[in-house]
Amino acid sequence: MHIAVAGNIGSGKTTLTRMLAKHYGWIPKFESVDFNPYLADFYEDMSRWSFNLQIYFLNKRFQDVVEISKSSDTIIQDRTIYEDARIFAPNLHEQGNMSDRDFDNYSDLFALMMSLVKMPDLLIYIRSSIPNLVAQIQKRGREYEASMRIDYLQGLNDKYERWISEYKGKLLIIDGDKVKFQENPDDFRSVTDKIDAELFGLFPFEQEDAVGKEI
Repeated sequence: MHIAVAGNIGSGKTTLTRMLAKHYGWIPKFESVDFNPYLADFYEDMSRWSFNLQIYFLNKRFQDVVEISKSSDTIIQDRTIYEDARIFAPNLHEQGNMSDRDFDNYSDLFALMMSLVKMPDLLIYIRSSIPNLVAQIQKRGREYEASMRIDYLQGLNDKYERWISEYKGKLLIIDGDKVKFQENPDDFRSVTDKIDAELFGLFPFEQEDAVGKEI
């Protein structure tokens, strides 16, 4: 199976990916951050490096989904290829940090890739408010993120909500402001109970909202 964890910068998706991989014995695929050759430059000058960064992420993510499609293991992925193309690249384009020419080129490449991959068996989306994201970003203390603008984060959040509202696959939504899975074992258990219900047919304990099951 292919399980994917989605969420804005600072939402806790990498932490949740790591915890779920350990809990279920799944193989984790983490986002390339610490060894990304463009990320620090991007936060210094988004207009100059946005296309380079997005192509780097798209390439890495496509490699991941191709490997996942060939694997017989259950793999949990930290961020999806959809988020690059539906959220991050459009946000940069709309805010004037990616030219029309580069965005069109990027979008054409993404469309070609999408003809070769399929959706995850389960998407777990961590919904989070801007104050919570900012607190988490400050807590982890990555120097290159210190210059991140609130309007950049807000633009991403808006696009995440739009994307999730239109998502057609199997979806589980976690309220990242309330469900503190890293700090509270009961909260983490509520997440795994819901995943068990989605994947293994156990009775779901929580109510559904308009776009998916939310806890």
